Amino acid sequence: MTQLHVFTTGGTIDKVYFDALSEFQVGESPLDAILREANVGLDYELTSLMKKDSLELTDEDRDVIFDAVATSAAERILITHGTDTMVQTADRLRGVEGKTIILTGAMQPARLRSTDAIFNVGFAIAAAQLQAPGVYIAMSGRVFPAGQVRKDRAAGQFVDAQD
Repeated sequence: MTQLHVFTTGGTIDKVYFDALSEFQVGESPLDAILREANVGLDYELTSLMKKDSLELTDEDRDVIFDAVATSAAERILITHGTDTMVQTADRLRGVEGKTIILTGAMQPARLRSTDAIFNVGFAIAAAQLQAPGVYIAMSGRVFPAGQVRKDRAAGQFVDAQD
């Protein structure tokens, strides 16, 4: 049985830079390469659900994510997601019972030299193995339960919702 089911949805972690457009766009996820290069030693399955900036995600997209997670045979789930609406998706997933669900992403695309993506993915894999069932956001070396976290744009990180 798969120990970890990884779902990709797009977001900054998957962005690529197009010189002609002078902007980033969501491209193919580098996650498979990241996991292989890191020599991840657990059995995982990788599924791409969508390739969207999180600001473009709709309630219907969140339903697709919910259904994929709920029907996965795995009890441990990792979702890569854009940071702008990660909190909303985490809240939507709170109805899934009996699974440990970790959402993570990046402030800088994984393809850039100075990215937090690789650290965040590794940290999230560890969190998925160690946390009790529930829904969490794992970013910047911290794990937050869904419903108790917000993105602090000025600081460029996630913080406790009360802060």
